[in-house]
Amino acid sequence: QMMKFAWDNYKQYALGKNELRPLTKNGHIGNMFGGLRGATVIDALDTLYIMELEEEFQEAKEWVEKSFDLNVNGEASLFEVNIRYIGGLLAAFYLTGEEVFKSKALELGEKLLPAFNTPTGIPRGVINLGRQGTPPDKHFLYGMSWSWGWASAGSSILAEFGTLHLEFLHLSALSGNPVFAEKATLSLLFPQVMNIRRVLNRVEKPQGLYPNFLSPVTGSWVQHHVSIGGLGDSFYEYLIKSWLMSDKKDSEAKKMYDDALEAIEKHLVKKSAGGLTYIAEWRGGILDHKMGHLACFSGGMIALGAEHAAEERRQRHRELAAEITSTCHESYARSDTKLGPEAFRFDAGSEAMATRLSERYYILRPEVVESYMYLWRLTHDPKYRHWGWEVVKALEKHCRVEAGFSGIRDVYTTTPTHDNMQQSFFLAETLKYLYLLFCEDDVLSLEDWVFNTEAHPLPINHTDFKA
Repeated sequence: QMMKFAWDNYKQYALGKNELRPLTKNGHIGNMFGGLRGATVIDALDTLYIMELEEEFQEAKEWVEKSFDLNVNGEASLFEVNIRYIGGLLAAFYLTGEEVFKSKALELGEKLLPAFNTPTGIPRGVINLGRQGTPPDKHFLYGMSWSWGWASAGSSILAEFGTLHLEFLHLSALSGNPVFAEKATLSLLFPQVMNIRRVLNRVEKPQGLYPNFLSPVTGSWVQHHVSIGGLGDSFYEYLIKSWLMSDKKDSEAKKMYDDALEAIEKHLVKKSAGGLTYIAEWRGGILDHKMGHLACFSGGMIALGAEHAAEERRQRHRELAAEITSTCHESYARSDTKLGPEAFRFDAGSEAMATRLSERYYILRPEVVESYMYLWRLTHDPKYRHWGWEVVKALEKHCRVEAGFSGIRDVYTTTPTHDNMQQSFFLAETLKYLYLLFCEDDVLSLEDWVFNTEAHPLPINHTDFKA
């Protein structure tokens, strides 16, 4: 019902725009997608489908067939276009078999390739999707790429260049064009390519940790800021998921994940005075005792990895996953709205609460309910469903407005101001994970599907899998 309400209002007031502004009842385009439109449509496709909202799914599919234009100009985030558009189209194709989704994914994927034309093969973060030249200069067909102005000294961001693997492997399989896999990963089939994993394996890791900023020119770290939240988060997630998606054959990804998690446990995992386990951030050896909402995905990731860990680690990782998820639940439980802030700290006298005005907002983010879903599926402890239902009630009470759902500016007041934005990831992720939390385990079973970092399900490459 929540999904239908979110979709119907988007369709009525903002169809074709990227997001709905539910208070002013109009659409928002934004500057992340470089002229691409319909982010909410693409993000919502698989959620509508698995919820069996058939009429709404057909509306979304029809928009993709008739109105989704890929001949656009403008600066796009390689990461956002990959996880939302490529991920959403691939998932829709695998769920339905409809060719339109596959062909759009492949066409869009090709426009992303110039981002990799750097001295190291580490892609830059921003790509111009417009044509800059003519065939047969195929790989320079689309625009120049450059790094985000705010990223440290022209560097690429770990969570961005480390979050391409799942989607690009599927693009490669579906197209028969190995260039996608060459760009996104090191594979035995493509040893000649200067690629992301090789650079990461070669570069020195401080204390075994991966800093968030890497130069695409030199292949060395630009500064030593380490975070499991924003800027770092999905790099780690895609290591364990790459291994799972390969039907546990990509042993390199598994080793990188195990080693990274060991360094995180050793240097970043802390326990507060009040007994809450959290993952701190690391700035050149100095710990910052805060956790971002984005880092709350890690409970689910660690639980997923624990199922496949060596015996001596398995129980420890299961406990760590449950403790982190419980800490993230506390960040919700300790607010007046029962929704969690963008970041929360563990300072003197304050635990699991935002202490800065600039961190008190909630923008319909999914990471906490994502971890509830994984922990429920892997433990069947009913508390995770209870916690999920608390979120449903809080969303209905504080975020539902007349024409959709909106983020709020302060979770610590029961009369919050709304931010007038229904994020596309609310339909892709937050509502999907909540729905799956209350589904039977065989709906998008973790045995057969891996979720990309926008919650778009991609099939596990079981040995008999045919693209």
